[in-house]
Amino acid sequence: MGTLPVVLTVFVLLIVTTATGWARPSKRTRDIPYLAPNTAGFDPERHLLDVYQPRRKSATPRPVVVFIHGGSWNSGSKKIYWFIGRRLAKQGFVAVIINYRLAPAVEVPAMADDCARAVGWVASQISAYGGDPSRIYVMGHSAGGGLAALLASGPTVFTRNGLPTGLVKGAILNDPAGINMYDYLQKMEYPDDRKFLIPFGKEPAGWQAVSPQYQVQAGAPPMLLYTGGRTYPSIIKGTEEFHQTLQKLGVQSQYRVIPGRKHVPMVTGLFWKNNIIYRDLRDLAKP
Repeated sequence: MGTLPVVLTVFVLLIVTTATGWARPSKRTRDIPYLAPNTAGFDPERHLLDVYQPRRKSATPRPVVVFIHGGSWNSGSKKIYWFIGRRLAKQGFVAVIINYRLAPAVEVPAMADDCARAVGWVASQISAYGGDPSRIYVMGHSAGGGLAALLASGPTVFTRNGLPTGLVKGAILNDPAGINMYDYLQKMEYPDDRKFLIPFGKEPAGWQAVSPQYQVQAGAPPMLLYTGGRTYPSIIKGTEEFHQTLQKLGVQSQYRVIPGRKHVPMVTGLFWKNNIIYRDLRDLAKP
């Protein structure tokens, strides 16, 4: 997971060279602050988002997808994921690609707060970009998948930020990391696992508080879950157990394993318009 931004940067450079002939069916509005600059703790780089909206007119507001990037909770940027914004817009969504603060500057609860506040901005402002504030979906890969799961699991993150609950109508979790960090960090099975104590802290109660496996509640919105067949074992285990928990709670969920796919290709594969995740998302977002 630590090599994710480097590999993605190489991938983006490659697709830029092959995509120069793309028509631009979408409009990108970059670097919109989702917090007022006078907000305490405002970060002029990390509290920004980009909006991708279809140029084609629509008689009705479009569903909205908020994408949360990965990067081991200590790296990553919305700039890398423009191809996801373009693809989503081409398929009829208003896409919002966000930044959020990273470790070591902050720990995961503050990252979740940033993501929730970005969703709050979307709910109040996205109609100006043709989006439907009543149909907001959160989507994330790796660490971003864990944060998206946390937003969808219950109202806690929204209520502590003074935001309405029920803003998220569904979640798309692509090879999500951090679903059960309470279990993962107690085991410390791998040599470099102590690095995760920087974003997650050293207290088991804190690990549990940011683990969707322990925070998800009955009544959570529908979730689509995906793992690569050759991804990290902890991601497979955490996603499988989370899917089982969702089913026990009566939460609508669907879990797919993409055969042969490793962790990074699970997100780079979203460059291709026929990716199964886009197909499932279109079905989820139907009125």
